Amino acid sequence: MKKSALLSAVAIVALSVPCGAYAQSTEDQISGDDQGVFDDNPNERSNVIIVTASKRETTLAETPIAVSVTDADTIEQAQIRDLTDLQSLVPSLRVSTGQNAAATTFTIRGFGNGANNPGIEPSVGVFIDGVYRSRSAAQIADLPNVQRIEVLRGPQSTLFGKNASAGVISIITQEPQFEFGGSASITYGNYDTIVAKADITGPITETIAFSLSGSINQRDGYVDVENLDQRINDKDRWSARGQILFEPTDGFRVRLIGDYSKIDDLCCAGFNVRTGPTTPALNAIAGGQSLIPTAPFDDRILLTRAPQNEIENYGGSAQIDYDIGAFTLTSITAYRELRANSFDDGDFTSVDLISNNIATEIDTFTQELRIASDLDGPLNFLVGGFYFDESINAQNDVVFGPGARPYFNILSGGALNTVEAILGLPVGATFSQAGLGTFDEFDYSNESYSIFGSADLELTDRLTFTVGLNYTHDEKEVVSNVVTTDSFSAIDLVALGRAIGVPAQVAANPQFNPLLGLRALQFLPPFLQFPNAVEDGRTDDDDLAYTLRAAYKATDSINFYATYATGFKASSFNLSRDSRPFAADFIPGSSAAFPAPASSPIRDAGLAVANLTTGTRFAGPEQSEVYEIGVKGNFPLVTFNLALFDQTIEGFQGNVFTGTGFVLSNAGSQSTKGFEFDGTVTPVEPITLFAAITYLDAKFDSFLNSAVGDISGQEVAGVSPISVSAGATFTQDIGTAQLVLRGDFQYESRTQVSQGLPGFITSVGGVPNFDAAIAVGRQFTREVNEVNLSANLRLDNGIELGAYVRNLTNDRYLTAIFDGVGQAGSVFGYTNTPRTYGGTVRFKF
Repeated sequence: MKKSALLSAVAIVALSVPCGAYAQSTEDQISGDDQGVFDDNPNERSNVIIVTASKRETTLAETPIAVSVTDADTIEQAQIRDLTDLQSLVPSLRVSTGQNAAATTFTIRGFGNGANNPGIEPSVGVFIDGVYRSRSAAQIADLPNVQRIEVLRGPQSTLFGKNASAGVISIITQEPQFEFGGSASITYGNYDTIVAKADITGPITETIAFSLSGSINQRDGYVDVENLDQRINDKDRWSARGQILFEPTDGFRVRLIGDYSKIDDLCCAGFNVRTGPTTPALNAIAGGQSLIPTAPFDDRILLTRAPQNEIENYGGSAQIDYDIGAFTLTSITAYRELRANSFDDGDFTSVDLISNNIATEIDTFTQELRIASDLDGPLNFLVGGFYFDESINAQNDVVFGPGARPYFNILSGGALNTVEAILGLPVGATFSQAGLGTFDEFDYSNESYSIFGSADLELTDRLTFTVGLNYTHDEKEVVSNVVTTDSFSAIDLVALGRAIGVPAQVAANPQFNPLLGLRALQFLPPFLQFPNAVEDGRTDDDDLAYTLRAAYKATDSINFYATYATGFKASSFNLSRDSRPFAADFIPGSSAAFPAPASSPIRDAGLAVANLTTGTRFAGPEQSEVYEIGVKGNFPLVTFNLALFDQTIEGFQGNVFTGTGFVLSNAGSQSTKGFEFDGTVTPVEPITLFAAITYLDAKFDSFLNSAVGDISGQEVAGVSPISVSAGATFTQDIGTAQLVLRGDFQYESRTQVSQGLPGFITSVGGVPNFDAAIAVGRQFTREVNEVNLSANLRLDNGIELGAYVRNLTNDRYLTAIFDGVGQAGSVFGYTNTPRTYGGTVRFKF
């Protein structure tokens, strides 16, 4: 699962301009070396973005791929702090955060996965200056000095690799400059927001330039933990970045980048959105209210302890570009480390039932080597190779608190005491005691390489045909070390029923064996370690992805393209306590039942442990394909881009959070049909109007074994059929100053938040019934209506004054829901950020 080719410099990219770069003509073209810094007029920043394909400069309209671009000016004006904010400008992109700051999911065209399960790399690849960031925890830090952000839609595996099966987010930052310059800014906003940034760049010698930048981003929390007199969902982040650019000749350059960022947030608040029948028991233990029921947008909760997240993300890269005649050789070498630690109050109540401690270490090395031609003839090409090596140590502990035993005693009517007495154990002092639980550790290694290439053939002056290929080989190996100390979850209640006299023929029947009603309290059962004699803990995948594209320049202002492309993402491991043997390897059931469970490889090998169930150890590869046609127009006052597509992923890797782990499974097929339109128009000189509209018809064509059963034919939850981002900018010179006013509106039509909730699955005669799980999921929906405004005044002395408000109308909605841990029938969820506003002072020189 790696990004096979970090090709932002030479990818064939079509940069549509939804809300970032405004209307432009071909006369506005600038050099590809321009980094978007101020030109001769310090109050103006170029909006034109040039992308090179095989070292040929092209305008946005001439490059035939569906891509949205957000430039540096728009990022400043719209107060885009990180990738989470970017979705307000790109309607095909959806970003959601779950149980902690690292649990972020990026979705493009309805395809996305991977949040907080370290065994899964997302289907949407994120690159910063050509370096792949394999996990969301390494992607969410504050953005460095950005030249532009490109969101490439659809499979991009030919040039970006196997883990771009749904799309790519590529961040290109400012290079060091050979003229001194820089900026400093400070922002203050509500919730005592303080954002300070500074950067400087300039020459060291005639051939060496440098840049240094740093930022601090702090904000008080907006969620009151009333019983702790504390606020959470805050921000406490800082980062630093240094670069060296060495250009001894026109044809040789080396760019070195080193960076460090740290996140120390108190995040994230889980709100009760449905109160289950177990809540009175919690209230009894709490001596009052244990949670604030069904008021998620009041931003009030009760907890035992505030959630904590600490993420350190650091590394370095070296890019070397060497021109050899008509060819350019590029090498990108990178090494990165990620250290993430978090604590969650797993039950989200004031009763100390369960806590969750997570520690993840990820070390990643990548090496890319490619050569691109710049020939005068009709044929140009790019070929290269990519190597990826990653190791992960993931630990996740779920531990009982002192409230667990009295709570379970109430739910069981004192039956835990009875079981302890039957077994001759100390009554009241054995099961579900504080400090007991399950302690997970997984060691994961991934090695991959790919060989890729693309060729452009100009059949005529107006017609170009492109072929791209990428062969990828991927190997993974995982070793588990999971220890469960909750002895009650390890009891075979069927065997215990027989021990107290229940006849063998009915010992597995809850109507005759009253002990089976306690199974709901056995949610931390023993774990079958792997690799073992049946399961080798390895995956080995190969794939050949390809792209076929025709681009036709009908006029100097109108361009058409048609694309067929495939994509690939390798197998993903479920690194959680819900990692279970495949049904082909094990048939669940108690050996004390009559008749006994049928033979299966794990049972025959003597590996079966008590209460073992089936699931998945890993999900197989994703295979994606897209049919797409598009048209791009570029006129003096109007630009537009339209793409119609039919995109499918076979084997889409569904990853569902269960409260204490994840259910990972392959969909047979998930598809999305739709269109994307974006455009700008300048009706009068000071005003530019922009709009981006996306229509998505997303459904599971086949998904027999999802976390909530067969959902074939259902619409994909979390994917709004219609998404719109629209607005205007007003730019007016006032003497030697410049005033820029901006407003935008983000709309997402109503959609289900979740496909369903596994905690509501029932069983009839041992056969699971998923109706209630799906029905409860349908009760929770969201619709988004957010308004953002900003004003910026740029003075001729380099000072800028700005004001902003995001989510002006304080539109609130659920971003995710999940089953309450140990609270049957309860549902918790996460919400979006409320209205924020503030002002900025910036000085540029």
